[in-house]
Amino acid sequence: MTATADDAPPPPRVVEDCRGVLKVLSDGTIVRSPAPSVDVPADPSVEWKDAIYDAELGLGLRIYKPAAPSPAAGAGVTSSNLPVVVAFHGGGFCINSYATPHFHAACTRLAAGTGALVLSADYRLAPEHRLPAAIHDAAAVLLWLGAQISSPSPSAADPWLSSLADPDKVFVTGESAGGVLTHHLNVRFSGAAPAAELHPVRLRGFVPMMPFFTGVSPTPSELACPDGAYLNRDMSARFVRLCLPPGAAGDADHPFLNPLGPGAPALDGVDVAPTLVLVAGDDILRDRNVEFVRRMREMRKPVEMVEFPGQGHAFFSLRAWSEAVEELIRVFKRFMDKACQIQAL
Repeated sequence: MTATADDAPPPPRVVEDCRGVLKVLSDGTIVRSPAPSVDVPADPSVEWKDAIYDAELGLGLRIYKPAAPSPAAGAGVTSSNLPVVVAFHGGGFCINSYATPHFHAACTRLAAGTGALVLSADYRLAPEHRLPAAIHDAAAVLLWLGAQISSPSPSAADPWLSSLADPDKVFVTGESAGGVLTHHLNVRFSGAAPAAELHPVRLRGFVPMMPFFTGVSPTPSELACPDGAYLNRDMSARFVRLCLPPGAAGDADHPFLNPLGPGAPALDGVDVAPTLVLVAGDDILRDRNVEFVRRMREMRKPVEMVEFPGQGHAFFSLRAWSEAVEELIRVFKRFMDKACQIQAL
């Protein structure tokens, strides 16, 4: 009997769609498409270039160099000892990269406003590479930075890092999923023994921006989140299904995403460096971010918070030239200055 077109299996259908950039089909096929072209102006005073930090995995980062420091940069800051900010993009661990136009623009703004070298790093994305792959990659960035700065052969290292970076003033930040990576790096490297792995890098502080912390029981800000929000409940749940290990997919209380949840390791006895959590007032994650700060303070961790009323999720990158981001960068710079002064005593 001859097969007919009617006997052919139906074509695979889309079962997960992340803004059209990432689609997962019913047969398991993963389709990635170029992100829509977005024209976001970068700060023209900032130079940038790309580098590879893990050749085997093909992972790179973008280094941003601000203009020569002005007198406002602070005492002791010159063009040869710039602080360093390591930054990680958002995207639910599933989409985006350091080259995404709006995050690129935001990093130029951060470099210009803080007077720091900014290293904006990629990491492996889910669902091809589920967590903890991104956490391992983020740690590798810091280890690579230490190796670059301490290289016995300056010619073998990136000249911006070997000649301009101040290893004594290194900060870590990230937006959304990148904010989660920021927290995990804080826990991973803030103790005396693990910090020694990064020598001569000294981590002064961490700035999670709107970290993508999740949980099973919905919060008021999640329940109130409109469907049209940039990050809404449906998109959040989709990221949770796609980024966690197969056996835990969809578990919003998993310790990778809920560091203070019922199954997470206790943080009471864990060293944590000075931390500034930046919260968006109209963000679906607002309540989880505030609760994270409250719980960490109860454990007497050096964690503070600044909330930006009226701002939505990922406003740092999505509204890079807004007044709110101007203020965010001022807050960031004050935190950097304070962290360096405190630890210098």
